[in-house]
This record gives sequence, structure tokens and C-alpha cells, in this order.
Amino acid sequence: MKKQCLFVSFLVLSLCATAQEKPQDSTKIETLDEVLLSSTRAKDKTPVAFTNITKEELESSNLGQDLPILLDQLPSVVTTSDAGSGVGYTGIRVRGTDATRVNVTINGIPYNDSESQGTFWVNMPDFVSSVEDIQLQRGVGTSSNGSGAFGASLNLKTLNPSTEGYANTTNTVGSYGTRKHNLSVGSGIKNNFYAEARLSKIQSDGYIDRAASDLKSFYTEAGYITDKTQIKALVFGGDQQTYQSWNGAPEAVVNGDLEGIQTFIDRNYSSDAEADNLLNAGRTYNSYTYDNQTDNYKQTHYQLHGTHQFSSRFSANLSGNFTKGAGYFEQFKDNEELGDYFPGNSNVSEEGDVIRRRWLDNDFTAIVYSLNYKRDQLNLYLGGGYNTYKGDHYGEIIWDSFASEVPIRNKYYTSVGEKKDYSTYLKAEYDLTSKLFAFADVQYRAVHYNSTGLSSDLEPIDVEKDYSFFNPKLGLSYKIDNYNSVYGSFAVANREPNRDDLTKNPVTPKAERLNDFEFGFKHRTSAFSATANLYYMSYKDQLVLTGDLDNAGDAIRENVADSYRAGIELQLGYKASDKLRIDANATFSKNKIDTFHYTVYDTQYDPNTFNTVSYSPVVTEYKDTDISFSPEIIAGGTVTYSLLEDLNLSFISKYVGKQYLDNTSSASKSIDAYFVNNINASYKIHPNWIKEVSFNLLVNNIFNSEYVSNGYTYSYFYRPENSGDEAITENFYYPQATTNFLLGMTLKF
Repeated sequence: MKKQCLFVSFLVLSLCATAQEKPQDSTKIETLDEVLLSSTRAKDKTPVAFTNITKEELESSNLGQDLPILLDQLPSVVTTSDAGSGVGYTGIRVRGTDATRVNVTINGIPYNDSESQGTFWVNMPDFVSSVEDIQLQRGVGTSSNGSGAFGASLNLKTLNPSTEGYANTTNTVGSYGTRKHNLSVGSGIKNNFYAEARLSKIQSDGYIDRAASDLKSFYTEAGYITDKTQIKALVFGGDQQTYQSWNGAPEAVVNGDLEGIQTFIDRNYSSDAEADNLLNAGRTYNSYTYDNQTDNYKQTHYQLHGTHQFSSRFSANLSGNFTKGAGYFEQFKDNEELGDYFPGNSNVSEEGDVIRRRWLDNDFTAIVYSLNYKRDQLNLYLGGGYNTYKGDHYGEIIWDSFASEVPIRNKYYTSVGEKKDYSTYLKAEYDLTSKLFAFADVQYRAVHYNSTGLSSDLEPIDVEKDYSFFNPKLGLSYKIDNYNSVYGSFAVANREPNRDDLTKNPVTPKAERLNDFEFGFKHRTSAFSATANLYYMSYKDQLVLTGDLDNAGDAIRENVADSYRAGIELQLGYKASDKLRIDANATFSKNKIDTFHYTVYDTQYDPNTFNTVSYSPVVTEYKDTDISFSPEIIAGGTVTYSLLEDLNLSFISKYVGKQYLDNTSSASKSIDAYFVNNINASYKIHPNWIKEVSFNLLVNNIFNSEYVSNGYTYSYFYRPENSGDEAITENFYYPQATTNFLLGMTLKF
């Protein structure tokens, strides 16, 4: 850490020594700020599928919901919320791939968790209020920093420095006790220096029972900027407490099927309290009832960026990052065996209730760089980064009812995961003619991961793996005329397994490989735009859920040799008049696995003691089967009408086709297609005493649809006395909120 501090200090001093001139206008500031991300972002001529979204486009709907929900209208995107209302734990899938396969960077710094490779936006609530713009690249896209992109890359850039001082505050109220309050201030640029800050608080009771969220966040930035140089230091983070709603609701509960609920109670031997909850909660059911069944996590990011324009041809950026995270989730568990926590105790079969906490204390350090050389028709980038991660995992009991003495707050398991990630890329963009543009990109990435200790189920973890990947990309775009262009590209991506894959699988999994073919057409006039993008994503050794379980009952993934995603993405935008605009997108796809082996356990019980007397897997082979959570149709549309100059009304629609919960293409294990409609209204006034007052109203699900957006499933054979030979399937779903609203007011000084 000392070496890193010396490094960034040297960066500051060296760049300050080159800074001389004061910026003259905001255009120069924005141009210099773009150098920070120019090496990883797609541009208009880049032959990949991407969408840009600006802070102005997000402003009217940024009323407290998490980032994934705000991106719901982008092509090929499906979002979900555990709490049902978009606040708390939320998720995003792009082209059917989950968040662990979406590479996320903030100012070029990797954000994905190094071990799980997922992203947890609940840890950075209201971060969108400090974002200038977002780019979503679909498919492999261009080389970036961090984990491999297997479905998309999501690139966030924080706010450009404001040339003038400002103060803004937004206050939101809404359904389910949702509140958002923030305050943002900025100094403007004074003698080449500037500073900005934001404080935010979001609270919500959630649509699902007890799925409450209490979220706090902050953002600070200070910098020095001239025509040729920018140095900026950022510190931002979040502190979240959410009541767990991770388990979803059984299918019979969601459907209001009383007979099915009673059958579920009988075969799961539910307690009286559990049965009462199942029978009476309705579709907002939450299995957790312990008062402090919460997830608690705090994360702080420290970033330092230096950018310098050495000449009209050469510019460079160097960035450093340190992220500190720590937190736990607390659980009440009844009828636990002492041996599950302290196997060395002489009374291992003794039963009792416990309250436990499972902790993660992690550090992430990153250094990224990019060099840009421009000459005539050539634009050349050299970039990359080096990341290190250390995560301490441990558990403790904070209360128990065992008759034997138990060491309270002693760690009953510990493990350490460490990861090192190095990558470098070289990109070339070249205008072969006035109409033909070529793009080439090669990346080398090396990963080392090791983990030692005990897992949460007290199984030994001893993993040490090294991976090295070569990821080439090549594409062409051709300008047919001033209104039409075509492009095509081929890209390769490789991705290492995550922590659970390496520590839980009975067979060590292989790294995944993706060959991505993209071909597109763009048409653009002043009033009308349309794009069509064909893609074929061919996977080798893709990791998928098999139905197999580890010895703790958790689902595991295994490689499937061959699978693919193929589809077409359509977008259009039409400005019918100064008052009316229509935007729409649709994705039609096929997502298939060539050969898939599905595992169901055959479990037989002693009907008197409920102890397992036999335990064996039943494996079924499926051919040409659908990949789970990959709808064949995803469509969205927005119609915006300006009633007055500063009064806009938008009607927003989203359709998501049928999704399978596993890879068996079974209709009995699926999520029904859903069609949801929202209304967004915004009104701005400019009185003499303030710069702007704006009112924003978001009414979600205006037709009160009862739908679910996510779920999971597992099957098993259940054979107590007099039961049949058919496998039992348990489906669990995450119901989303019926009609609800958010109303916000923003004051800009």
C-alpha cells in the first residue's frame, strides 16, 4: 500500500508541474475529460453494438430506484428486484447473460466483485446522481479493464467538472414508504481548481414483506484542470442495510393456490409459524421473519486520475484506485446441530437455535493506464491495468440456545481469497478511405486466484489456479452515404470461473470461451434513426446450472461443451414533430445448449424420523435445449409528448417473453411473459429566485399487472410412505410491485 501511495503522489506532482493554463470554456473541459475513457469506449464508427445514455435522459426517472432499473429500456436488457420495487438488491441481464458476465467499470476502474464477478448496486445507492453518462456495449465489445465481458460492458463516467458553482437538492416520496433525499454542491472552477460533493439517503419498506432498505451514500471530488492537464481525486461510497428477501416465494403462494400451499407445507414439514406465513402472506410473502434478518455492508472507493494532452497527437491517462469493503449478513436458524458449527465438540448432535453472522472483509486495489496517439487517419491506443484483491470470509455465532457452552463471536469458519489480474491491450482505428473504417483490438489478460481455509459449511477450501487469455477483435464499418452505414465485427472473449465454481464443483471447471460475430446497419436523419444488429455468440465450455447440488444444498454450475445465442436487435427513433417523439427497440433471439445433462436427486426418507435412507442422482440428457433466463423476445418503447415547452409526458412499455428457470425447456419450470407499462411526467419552471425547479412523477405498472421477473427451481424425488414415483419440482418466484408511484422535486441553485 505504501508503494501505491508513493506512486499516486508522484503522479500528482509530475502532472501538476505541467499544468499552466486556465481553461477557457466548458467544451475544452469536456474534451479533456473524455481522454479518461476514450480507450475503452465505443464511438459512432466503432463496429460494435452500443447505446449511450446521458444524465439528462436519466434525470426524470432518477427518483431512488437502483441503476439496473433505470436502464430497463435499453435494448436486450431485462431487470429484476428482490424487494419488488426497484430499491435494494436489483439485477440486470443483457442478451440473457447475468450480471456476473457484464463487465462494469467506473471511470475505467473495474467494479465487478473479483471473486463472484457480480455487481451489487445496493452498495452504491443514488450513484446515478453523480454520473455524467453511461455506455452499454452489447456482446464482447471493445477491450476493457477487469473481468471478461460475456454479454455486455457497462461503462460509467462520473460528472464533468462544472464551470460554475451550484447547489442542487432532490427529495422524493413514493409507494411502500419510499423516500430519497440528496444534496449536491459544486464550487465551479476557480483558479483552475474545483470541488464537488453529494450526500444521499434512500429508504423503502419494499413491496415484499419486510424487504426494507436503509441506504446512505456520498460522493466527493476535487480537481485541478487546465487546457492540457486534469487531475482529479474522488472518494465515494455507500452504507446499506437491507432486510433479506433473497428466497423469493413458492409458486403456489404467488398464484394464491391454497391447496398447493398446503401440499408445500406438508412435504416440507413447515412449523406452525411458517405455515401461517405461507397461508396468509399472499404474493408479498417473505420466508424470513426474524427481526434482524439483515444484510449490512459498507464500501468506500478512492480514485485518483491524471490526464495530460502532451500534444495534438499524444495524450495519456493514469489512474489509481483503492476500495475498502466490509460487512455481514445476519440470520436466525432454528433446530441447528452443534456439529455443523463446532465439529470438535463432544455433543455434535445436540440441537439448538442460533443467530449467526457471515462476514466479508475485502480490499481491492487497481492501477489502469491508457496512451493515445493520433496521426492523420490513425488512432492508436495502448492500455491496461493491474488489480489485486483480498477477501476475508468468516462466520460467527452471536447467540445460541445450545445446552453446551458455545464460544460466542469466535470464528467458526474462516477462509481467504486472493486474486491478481493483469491485462494489456492495443487498439488501432484507421480510416482506410473517407467511407471505410477499420478497427483492430488485441488483449492479453492473466489471472491468478487462490483460496484457503474452510467454507461456510466447514468444508476445506484449497484452490490455486492460473489463467491466461488472448482476446482478439476485428471489425469494419462502411459509410454508404450521409444517412446509411453498415458494420461487422468478430471478437473473442475468455472468462475464468468464479469462486463458487472453483470451491463447490466436484469437477474442476474450465474457463469459458466466446466467439462473437456482429453485423449491423444504421440509418440516421435529423428526424429518424434506425439500427439493426445481428449477432451470433458461440460459447465453448459455458458454465450453466445443472440441477446438481453441493453437500450444503447449494446449486452448482458445470461446463457445457457447446452453446450459442443468436438474434437480431432492432432500434428506432422518430421525431414526429417538435412535441412528439417515439423510441422503440426489440430483440428476437434463440439461445441454445447442444447437449445438457440435468441432475435430480432421488432421496428416500424414513417416514418416522425423516432421516435420509438413500441418496443417488438421476441424470437426464437434453438435446438442443434452451438456456435459462434467455427470453426469445425483449421489447421496449417510449412515446414522449411535450405538452408545453417544459412539460413532458412519457408512456413507457416493456415486454419480456417467456423465460425458463433451468436448461430443460420445461414449461412447468418457467416465468410467464409479461408486459408492463409506466408513465413518466416532468415539469420545469425557472422563477427569478432560483435557477430551476423541476417536478418528476413516475407511475410504474399503471395497469396493475401481477407479474414476476426472476426465480429459481430445483427438483427431487420425495418418497415417504404411500407417495408416488414422480419427481417433485419446487419453483420459487420474485413477484414485482403492482401499481406504484414516485414523486420528486429538484431545486437547482
